[in-house]
Amino acid sequence: MFTSTHLLRTRRFLPLFVTQLFNAFNDNLYKTAMVLFVVYSIYNSEEAEGMFSAVASGLFILPFFILSALAGQLADMRDKASIIRKVKACEILLMVIGASGLLLAWKGYELPVSVFGLQTSVPVLLMLLALFMTGIQSTFLGPIKYAILPQHLRKDEVLAGTGLVEAGTYIAILAGTILAGWIAVEVAAVGIVVTSIVGYLVSRQVPPAPPLGKVEKLDWHILRASRKLVSDTMHNHEVFYAILAISFFWTIGAVLFIQFPPLAKNVIMASKEVASIFLVVFSVGVAIGSVAINALLKGKVSARYAPQSVIAMGLFVVAFYLVAKLWEADKPTELLDVAGFMAWPMASVLLLCLLGIAVAGGMFVVPLYAFLTTRAAPDQASRTIAANNIVNSGAMVLGSLLVMAMSAAGVPIVEQVLISAGMCLVSAWLGRKLLTAERRAASAAATA
Repeated sequence: MFTSTHLLRTRRFLPLFVTQLFNAFNDNLYKTAMVLFVVYSIYNSEEAEGMFSAVASGLFILPFFILSALAGQLADMRDKASIIRKVKACEILLMVIGASGLLLAWKGYELPVSVFGLQTSVPVLLMLLALFMTGIQSTFLGPIKYAILPQHLRKDEVLAGTGLVEAGTYIAILAGTILAGWIAVEVAAVGIVVTSIVGYLVSRQVPPAPPLGKVEKLDWHILRASRKLVSDTMHNHEVFYAILAISFFWTIGAVLFIQFPPLAKNVIMASKEVASIFLVVFSVGVAIGSVAINALLKGKVSARYAPQSVIAMGLFVVAFYLVAKLWEADKPTELLDVAGFMAWPMASVLLLCLLGIAVAGGMFVVPLYAFLTTRAAPDQASRTIAANNIVNSGAMVLGSLLVMAMSAAGVPIVEQVLISAGMCLVSAWLGRKLLTAERRAASAAATA
C-alpha cells in the first residue's frame, strides 16, 4: 500500500496513470453516449438499432485486428512517451469529429445516406468515423501502458504500478459508462472534447521512454506481420487453446454487449439510464468472477474450472432469455426510468441473471489470460499478448458481423440471445481441450 501511495506522488508514474485514466473514461463516455443516443433518439426500428449497435462495435474493434502487430512494433522501436503524446493530440481531433456528429444529430440536422444497407445520416457517419479512430487510438496505446512501466518503475514497484493502472482503468470505464447514461447528449459532446484536451496536457508530463534494445526495421506489411506474430505463438498447445477459448468468449461477450441497448429499449422498455446499468452490472460481474476464481484456484494458474464456468454462463443466458420472454409478454407501454424498472415484477430476477452471466464469464476467462504469460517463454510474453489481441479482435468482429446478419434477416433481438447460449457450448469444449493440454504438459514435466 505504501508503494502504491508513493507511486501516485511521483512524476515517473502519476502522469501515465492519469493519462490512461482519462483515455479509458473518454473512450467509454463517447462510445456509450453515442450508442444510447442513436438507439433511443434516432432509430425507431429494432432491426436498425441492432444493426447500428453491431456496426459500432465492429468498427471500434476492427483496428485491434488490423493494427495490433504494427502497434506492438512501434512500442518497442520508438520512444513510448512520444507515441503517447502524438496519439493523445490526435484524440482531440477525433473527439471534435465525434462531438460534431452528436451535436448535429441532437439539433436534428439530417443528410440521409445508406451504408451497408442501413439507412443513416451524415451526423451518424461522423460519430462512426470518430469511433473507428478511437479504436485506432486505443490500439496504439494498448501495448504501451504496460511496456512503459518497467522503464519508469523499480523492479519491486512494477506489480504495484500494474495493479494501479488496472484499477484506474476499470474505475474509469465504469465512470464513463454510467455517466453516458445519465447526462444529456450535448453535455457529453462538450465533455469528450474537454477531457481529450486535459488528457493531452497531462500526457506531456510523461517522462521519456526510449527503446531499450536495438531499433529494428519496422515491418509495414500489416498482414505479414500479423500472420507471423500469431503463427510464432500458436506452437504451444496450452497457449493455443487459451487464445482460442478467450477469443470465443469475447465473441459471446461482443454479441451480448451489442444486444443490450436495443433489447433494453424494445423488449424491457427501459430508458437509456437503465441500459447503462445493464452494462455496469455486466462489468461488475466479471470483476466478481475474477476474484472468485482466484480464491478457488488459490493462486494456481489452471483451467480446472473453465468448462463448468462457461456451462454455468450458458445456463444464465438461457435464464435471462426466459425472463426477457416473460417480460415481453407483459411489457410496459412506455419507457421505464430506473425507479419504474426496479419496481416492475421480475426486474431483480433479470438483473440477477445478467450478473450470473458476467460472474460465470469472469470465472471462465480470467485464468486463461494467465496462461498467456506463464506458459509462453519470458522473451515472448509481449508478442503472445499481441497475438491474443489480434485473434480476439478478429473473433469479436466476426461476432459483430453475425449480429448484423441476424438483424438483417429479421431475427428478433430477444431470440438472438439464444445464439450466445449455444456458443457457450463451443467455449466449454475449448476449455476442456485446454484442460487436457494442461494435464499433458504437467505429466510431461513430471516425467522429465
